[in-house]
Amino acid sequence: MGGGNGKIWIALTIAAAPLQVARNALQRGLMAEAGPWGATLVRFLFGLPFALAIFAVVAVLTPLADPTPNAKFWWAVSGGALGQVLATAALLVAMRRSGFAVATFMQQASLPLAALMGLVVFGDQLRTQAWLGVVLTTVGLVVLSWPGRAAARGALVGSAMGLASGAAFAVALNGYRQAGLALEPDYPIYAATAAVCVAQALQTLGLGAYLAAARPQSLAAVAKAWRSSLGAGFFGAAASACWFSALALAPAGMVRAVGVIEAPIAAAAGRRLFQERLSLRQALAGAATAAGVILTALG
Repeated sequence: MGGGNGKIWIALTIAAAPLQVARNALQRGLMAEAGPWGATLVRFLFGLPFALAIFAVVAVLTPLADPTPNAKFWWAVSGGALGQVLATAALLVAMRRSGFAVATFMQQASLPLAALMGLVVFGDQLRTQAWLGVVLTTVGLVVLSWPGRAAARGALVGSAMGLASGAAFAVALNGYRQAGLALEPDYPIYAATAAVCVAQALQTLGLGAYLAAARPQSLAAVAKAWRSSLGAGFFGAAASACWFSALALAPAGMVRAVGVIEAPIAAAAGRRLFQERLSLRQALAGAATAAGVILTALG
Protein backbone atom coordinates (compact mmCIF):
# COMPACT_ATOMS: atom_id res chain seq x y z
CA MET A 1 0.00 0.00 0.00
CA GLY A 2 1.49 3.30 -1.06
CA GLY A 3 1.55 6.52 0.88
CA GLY A 4 -1.27 7.93 -1.25
CA ASN A 5 -3.59 5.07 -0.40
CA GLY A 6 -2.66 5.48 3.26
CA LYS A 7 -3.91 9.04 3.23
CA ILE A 8 -7.02 8.11 1.25
CA TRP A 9 -8.32 5.44 3.65
CA ILE A 10 -7.76 7.69 6.66
CA ALA A 11 -9.64 10.53 4.96
CA LEU A 12 -12.48 8.17 4.00
CA THR A 13 -12.78 6.86 7.56
CA ILE A 14 -12.79 10.34 9.08
CA ALA A 15 -15.47 11.39 6.58
CA ALA A 16 -17.60 8.32 7.36
CA ALA A 17 -17.87 9.04 11.11
CA PRO A 18 -19.93 12.28 11.04
CA LEU A 19 -21.99 10.95 8.12
CA GLN A 20 -22.90 7.90 10.19
CA VAL A 21 -23.76 10.00 13.26
CA ALA A 22 -26.02 12.20 11.10
CA ARG A 23 -27.77 9.15 9.69
CA ASN A 24 -28.28 7.64 13.14
CA ALA A 25 -29.72 10.91 14.46
CA LEU A 26 -32.24 11.14 11.61
CA GLN A 27 -33.21 7.48 12.01
CA ARG A 28 -33.72 7.90 15.73
CA GLY A 29 -36.12 10.75 15.00
CA LEU A 30 -38.23 8.36 12.93
CA MET A 31 -38.50 5.75 15.68
CA ALA A 32 -41.63 7.18 17.32
CA GLU A 33 -43.80 6.82 14.21
CA ALA A 34 -42.10 4.10 12.14
CA GLY A 35 -40.76 1.89 14.92
CA PRO A 36 -37.30 0.28 14.86
CA TRP A 37 -37.92 -1.79 11.73
CA GLY A 38 -39.42 1.08 9.76
CA ALA A 39 -36.55 3.37 10.76
CA THR A 40 -34.12 0.62 9.76
CA LEU A 41 -35.73 0.30 6.32
CA VAL A 42 -35.15 4.02 5.74
CA ARG A 43 -31.39 3.47 5.74
CA PHE A 44 -31.61 0.99 2.87
CA LEU A 45 -34.66 2.05 0.86
CA PHE A 46 -33.75 5.73 0.60
CA GLY A 47 -30.04 5.01 0.54
CA LEU A 48 -30.19 2.66 -2.47
CA PRO A 49 -30.52 5.37 -5.18
CA PHE A 50 -27.54 7.23 -3.72
CA ALA A 51 -25.52 4.00 -3.45
CA LEU A 52 -26.26 3.22 -7.11
CA ALA A 53 -25.17 6.72 -8.12
CA ILE A 54 -21.90 6.38 -6.20
CA PHE A 55 -21.27 2.97 -7.79
CA ALA A 56 -22.00 4.35 -11.27
CA VAL A 57 -19.26 6.95 -10.84
CA VAL A 58 -16.82 4.32 -9.56
CA ALA A 59 -17.69 1.97 -12.43
CA VAL A 60 -17.01 4.68 -15.02
CA LEU A 61 -13.63 5.32 -13.40
CA THR A 62 -12.85 1.57 -13.27
CA PRO A 63 -13.42 0.31 -16.84
CA LEU A 64 -11.13 -2.73 -16.46
CA ALA A 65 -13.01 -4.22 -13.49
CA ASP A 66 -14.27 -7.75 -14.14
CA PRO A 67 -16.63 -8.76 -11.28
CA THR A 68 -17.39 -12.43 -10.67
CA PRO A 69 -20.51 -12.77 -8.48
CA ASN A 70 -19.87 -16.37 -7.43
CA ALA A 71 -21.47 -18.43 -4.66
CA LYS A 72 -19.01 -17.15 -2.04
CA PHE A 73 -19.95 -13.58 -2.89
CA TRP A 74 -23.68 -14.22 -2.57
CA TRP A 75 -23.32 -16.04 0.75
CA ALA A 76 -21.02 -13.35 2.16
CA VAL A 77 -23.08 -10.37 0.99
CA SER A 78 -26.33 -11.96 2.17
CA GLY A 79 -24.88 -12.69 5.61
CA GLY A 80 -23.48 -9.18 5.85
CA ALA A 81 -26.80 -7.68 4.77
CA LEU A 82 -28.75 -9.63 7.39
CA GLY A 83 -26.23 -8.76 10.10
CA GLN A 84 -26.48 -5.07 9.21
CA VAL A 85 -30.28 -5.08 9.35
CA LEU A 86 -30.30 -6.69 12.80
CA ALA A 87 -27.47 -4.44 14.01
CA THR A 88 -29.20 -1.26 12.85
CA ALA A 89 -32.51 -2.13 14.50
CA ALA A 90 -30.76 -3.07 17.76
CA LEU A 91 -28.71 0.15 17.69
CA LEU A 92 -31.81 2.31 17.24
CA VAL A 93 -33.53 0.65 20.19
CA ALA A 94 -30.38 1.11 22.28
CA MET A 95 -30.17 4.79 21.35
CA ARG A 96 -33.73 5.37 22.49
CA ARG A 97 -33.43 3.39 25.71
CA SER A 98 -29.85 4.11 26.84
CA GLY A 99 -28.97 7.33 25.02
CA PHE A 100 -27.41 8.31 21.72
CA ALA A 101 -23.78 8.45 22.87
CA VAL A 102 -23.88 5.41 25.18
CA ALA A 103 -25.31 3.23 22.41
CA THR A 104 -22.63 4.45 20.01
CA PHE A 105 -19.93 3.53 22.51
CA MET A 106 -21.46 0.08 22.92
CA GLN A 107 -21.50 -0.39 19.16
CA GLN A 108 -17.68 -0.23 19.28
CA ALA A 109 -17.85 -3.76 20.69
CA SER A 110 -18.01 -4.92 17.07
CA LEU A 111 -14.22 -4.99 16.69
CA PRO A 112 -13.27 -7.03 19.81
CA LEU A 113 -16.22 -9.34 19.14
CA ALA A 114 -15.05 -9.76 15.54
CA ALA A 115 -11.58 -10.60 16.83
CA LEU A 116 -12.96 -13.23 19.21
CA MET A 117 -15.18 -14.59 16.44
CA GLY A 118 -12.13 -14.95 14.22
CA LEU A 119 -10.29 -16.84 16.98
CA VAL A 120 -13.14 -19.27 17.66
CA VAL A 121 -14.49 -19.77 14.13
CA PHE A 122 -11.45 -19.28 11.90
CA GLY A 123 -8.56 -19.96 14.27
CA ASP A 124 -7.10 -16.47 13.93
CA GLN A 125 -4.37 -15.74 16.46
CA LEU A 126 -4.38 -12.57 18.56
CA ARG A 127 -1.27 -10.82 19.84
CA THR A 128 -0.87 -9.86 23.49
CA GLN A 129 -1.71 -6.21 22.76
CA ALA A 130 -4.93 -7.25 21.03
CA TRP A 131 -5.94 -9.36 24.02
CA LEU A 132 -5.30 -6.39 26.31
CA GLY A 133 -7.55 -4.34 24.04
CA VAL A 134 -10.30 -6.97 24.23
CA VAL A 135 -10.08 -6.99 28.03
CA LEU A 136 -10.10 -3.18 28.27
CA THR A 137 -13.04 -2.88 25.90
CA THR A 138 -14.93 -5.55 27.84
CA VAL A 139 -14.36 -3.71 31.12
CA GLY A 140 -15.54 -0.45 29.56
CA LEU A 141 -18.66 -2.09 28.14
CA VAL A 142 -19.47 -3.81 31.45
CA VAL A 143 -19.27 -0.46 33.28
CA LEU A 144 -21.37 1.24 30.60
CA SER A 145 -24.07 -1.41 30.73
CA TRP A 146 -23.99 -2.02 34.52
CA PRO A 147 -27.33 -0.91 35.98
CA GLY A 148 -27.33 2.01 38.39
CA ARG A 149 -29.31 1.95 41.59
CA ALA A 150 -32.31 3.57 39.96
CA ALA A 151 -31.91 1.96 36.55
CA ALA A 152 -35.15 1.40 34.73
CA ARG A 153 -35.98 -1.72 32.78
CA GLY A 154 -35.75 0.30 29.58
CA ALA A 155 -32.11 1.16 30.28
CA LEU A 156 -31.28 -2.51 30.81
CA VAL A 157 -32.94 -3.40 27.51
CA GLY A 158 -30.98 -0.59 25.86
CA SER A 159 -27.70 -1.98 27.20
CA ALA A 160 -28.49 -5.45 25.89
CA MET A 161 -29.47 -4.06 22.50
CA GLY A 162 -26.28 -1.98 22.30
CA LEU A 163 -24.13 -5.06 22.85
CA ALA A 164 -26.22 -7.08 20.41
CA SER A 165 -25.72 -4.34 17.83
CA GLY A 166 -21.96 -4.62 18.19
CA ALA A 167 -22.10 -8.39 17.71
CA ALA A 168 -24.28 -8.11 14.60
CA PHE A 169 -22.06 -5.39 13.13
CA ALA A 170 -19.08 -7.71 13.63
CA VAL A 171 -20.84 -10.30 11.45
CA ALA A 172 -21.69 -7.65 8.84
CA LEU A 173 -18.12 -6.34 8.78
CA ASN A 174 -16.68 -9.77 8.06
CA GLY A 175 -19.39 -10.56 5.52
CA TYR A 176 -18.91 -7.42 3.45
CA ARG A 177 -15.13 -7.70 3.43
CA GLN A 178 -15.31 -11.30 2.21
CA ALA A 179 -17.92 -10.34 -0.39
CA GLY A 180 -15.66 -7.66 -1.83
CA LEU A 181 -12.68 -10.02 -2.00
CA ALA A 182 -14.78 -12.64 -3.76
CA LEU A 183 -16.31 -10.21 -6.28
CA GLU A 184 -13.26 -8.33 -7.63
CA PRO A 185 -10.05 -8.49 -5.59
CA ASP A 186 -8.04 -6.41 -8.08
CA TYR A 187 -10.30 -3.34 -7.80
CA PRO A 188 -11.26 -3.09 -4.12
CA ILE A 189 -13.18 0.21 -4.21
CA TYR A 190 -15.24 -1.05 -7.16
CA ALA A 191 -15.97 -4.28 -5.28
CA ALA A 192 -16.85 -2.43 -2.06
CA THR A 193 -19.32 -0.04 -3.67
CA ALA A 194 -20.86 -2.84 -5.74
CA ALA A 195 -21.32 -4.97 -2.62
CA VAL A 196 -23.04 -2.04 -0.86
CA CYS A 197 -25.54 -1.76 -3.75
CA VAL A 198 -26.33 -5.48 -3.79
CA ALA A 199 -26.67 -5.58 0.00
CA GLN A 200 -29.00 -2.57 0.12
CA ALA A 201 -31.17 -4.05 -2.64
CA LEU A 202 -31.49 -7.31 -0.68
CA GLN A 203 -32.20 -5.39 2.54
CA THR A 204 -34.83 -3.21 0.89
CA LEU A 205 -36.64 -6.14 -0.68
CA GLY A 206 -36.50 -8.38 2.37
CA LEU A 207 -37.36 -5.85 5.06
CA GLY A 208 -39.87 -4.05 2.81
CA ALA A 209 -41.73 -7.29 2.14
CA TYR A 210 -41.82 -8.11 5.85
CA LEU A 211 -43.19 -4.70 6.81
CA ALA A 212 -45.77 -4.75 3.99
CA ALA A 213 -47.10 -8.04 5.33
CA ALA A 214 -46.73 -7.55 9.09
CA ARG A 215 -46.55 -3.80 9.79
CA PRO A 216 -47.99 -1.72 6.95
CA GLN A 217 -48.41 1.24 9.31
CA SER A 218 -44.61 1.44 9.56
CA LEU A 219 -44.35 1.73 5.77
CA ALA A 220 -46.95 4.51 5.80
CA ALA A 221 -44.97 6.37 8.49
CA VAL A 222 -41.76 6.07 6.45
CA ALA A 223 -43.49 7.43 3.35
CA LYS A 224 -45.03 10.31 5.33
CA ALA A 225 -41.63 11.35 6.68
CA TRP A 226 -39.95 11.16 3.28
CA ARG A 227 -37.88 14.33 3.74
CA SER A 228 -36.14 13.03 6.86
CA SER A 229 -36.02 9.58 5.29
CA LEU A 230 -34.29 10.94 2.21
CA GLY A 231 -31.70 12.67 4.36
CA ALA A 232 -31.04 9.51 6.35
CA GLY A 233 -30.74 7.54 3.12
CA PHE A 234 -28.20 9.97 1.66
CA PHE A 235 -26.05 10.07 4.79
CA GLY A 236 -26.28 6.29 5.13
CA ALA A 237 -25.22 5.60 1.53
CA ALA A 238 -22.36 8.10 1.75
CA ALA A 239 -21.18 6.64 5.07
CA SER A 240 -21.32 3.07 3.76
CA ALA A 241 -19.40 4.00 0.61
CA CYS A 242 -16.69 5.66 2.72
CA TRP A 243 -16.49 2.82 5.27
CA PHE A 244 -16.26 -0.02 2.78
CA SER A 245 -13.89 1.82 0.45
CA ALA A 246 -11.62 2.41 3.44
CA LEU A 247 -11.89 -1.29 4.35
CA ALA A 248 -10.90 -2.16 0.79
CA LEU A 249 -7.72 -0.08 1.12
CA ALA A 250 -6.62 -0.95 4.67
CA PRO A 251 -7.01 -3.75 7.25
CA ALA A 252 -10.30 -3.68 9.12
CA GLY A 253 -8.61 -3.17 12.48
CA MET A 254 -6.83 -0.02 11.37
CA VAL A 255 -10.04 1.39 9.89
CA ARG A 256 -12.01 0.70 13.05
CA ALA A 257 -9.26 2.31 15.15
CA VAL A 258 -9.57 5.59 13.25
CA GLY A 259 -13.36 5.18 13.21
CA VAL A 260 -13.47 5.51 17.00
CA ILE A 261 -13.73 9.28 16.40
CA GLU A 262 -17.43 8.56 15.85
CA ALA A 263 -17.88 8.20 19.63
CA PRO A 264 -17.06 11.79 20.70
CA ILE A 265 -18.99 13.11 17.70
CA ALA A 266 -22.01 11.11 18.87
CA ALA A 267 -21.57 12.41 22.42
CA ALA A 268 -21.64 15.99 21.14
CA ALA A 269 -24.65 15.25 18.93
CA GLY A 270 -26.53 13.59 21.77
CA ARG A 271 -25.98 16.60 23.99
CA ARG A 272 -26.99 19.14 21.36
CA LEU A 273 -29.87 17.34 19.63
CA PHE A 274 -31.37 15.24 22.43
CA GLN A 275 -30.24 17.12 25.57
CA GLU A 276 -28.36 14.05 26.81
CA ARG A 277 -25.50 14.33 29.25
CA LEU A 278 -22.97 11.64 30.05
CA SER A 279 -22.25 10.93 33.71
CA LEU A 280 -18.60 10.77 34.81
CA ARG A 281 -18.89 6.97 34.99
CA GLN A 282 -20.23 6.77 31.45
CA ALA A 283 -17.58 9.15 30.07
CA LEU A 284 -14.73 7.18 31.67
CA ALA A 285 -16.19 3.85 30.57
CA GLY A 286 -16.66 5.17 27.04
CA ALA A 287 -13.03 6.34 26.96
CA ALA A 288 -11.86 2.92 28.15
CA THR A 289 -13.99 1.23 25.46
CA ALA A 290 -12.52 3.44 22.75
CA ALA A 291 -8.96 2.83 23.99
CA GLY A 292 -9.59 -0.90 24.01
CA VAL A 293 -10.87 -0.82 20.43
CA ILE A 294 -7.69 0.99 19.32
CA LEU A 295 -5.45 -1.51 21.14
CA THR A 296 -7.31 -4.44 19.57
CA ALA A 297 -7.20 -2.87 16.12
CA LEU A 298 -3.48 -2.19 16.20
CA GLY A 299 -2.50 -5.36 18.05
